[in-house]
Amino acid sequence: MLDEVGEWLRRRSWRAADRPLEALLAAKRRTGATVSVVLPALNEEATVGDIVSVIRRELATPHPATGTSLVDEVIVMNSGSTDRTAQVAEAAGARVVHRDDVLPRVPTRAGKGEVLWRSLMVTRGDIICFVDADLREFSPDFVTGIVGPLLTEPDVQLVKAMYDRPLRDSPAGGGRVTELVARPLLNLHWPRLAGLVQPLGGEYAARRSLLERLPFPVGYGVELALLVDALDLVGLDALAQVDVGVRLHRNQDGLALGRMATAIMAAAERRIGRTPEPDGEDGPALLDGRSGVTPLTQFERDGSGSFVPRGHLVDAEERPPMCTVPEYGQRRVAA
Repeated sequence: MLDEVGEWLRRRSWRAADRPLEALLAAKRRTGATVSVVLPALNEEATVGDIVSVIRRELATPHPATGTSLVDEVIVMNSGSTDRTAQVAEAAGARVVHRDDVLPRVPTRAGKGEVLWRSLMVTRGDIICFVDADLREFSPDFVTGIVGPLLTEPDVQLVKAMYDRPLRDSPAGGGRVTELVARPLLNLHWPRLAGLVQPLGGEYAARRSLLERLPFPVGYGVELALLVDALDLVGLDALAQVDVGVRLHRNQDGLALGRMATAIMAAAERRIGRTPEPDGEDGPALLDGRSGVTPLTQFERDGSGSFVPRGHLVDAEERPPMCTVPEYGQRRVAA
């Protein structure tokens, strides 16, 4: 491990308990920063309501001693759900926004990164906190932990949650794509990011002023891409991580993980050895969808017991920095 990474681990790794809620509320009053929580959701009716309810009850209700709440808005970005995700989220107190209703002139793509990118158009917070909508036994530490350093450390720009990821009878059996794909990529090509415990984790918070300057892959490559691009833009010391305990969620099968890994590899290959481009240079091409797809062949048994190839097209498109989108600039001026 690089000496710089070891020093970063000592200076920029914390526990959620290091910053009690009362301290965060005091910092929020002092800084005047506003906080938006965004849950990207695709068919998560079983879990999204509980997550929204905990955030609303514990963090979005004025504290009795101060009259201040940590979270100013909770938004569920509906990524084309066909179940009752939207109704459950609304009943729990979230504002639900369908991805197709945001930037309607830009055709939507299926994918997590797509709704995260579009969420910048509909949130108003200075700090944006992303939380996956499939978490079980959700703790408010997932929000307070990653928002905390952004309220108390002026130089910190992006904070990732770190946690144990159990799978069946293994306390650390989850995070298979992290260990088999993302961690080797980061150690080989971006060793300054080797200290991140959960680089692909879906729980992270960042300043709007950073997120609006970063491109977003439309699919599962978004988490790795945001880290690499943030490192390039603001440097390692502006990144941090906070231990929030244990993450329980729905684990996907191997074929789904293969498609996820392909999207991550595509995002990484786009960044390996690149020369930084002027702001906005790729904007029109990315919005027009000319960045293509990545083919992937997988195999499944058919009814006769034979292996049959199944072709998939993994969307490798990336959205441009939101600050280059005219509608975003107009909205910010109007606000």
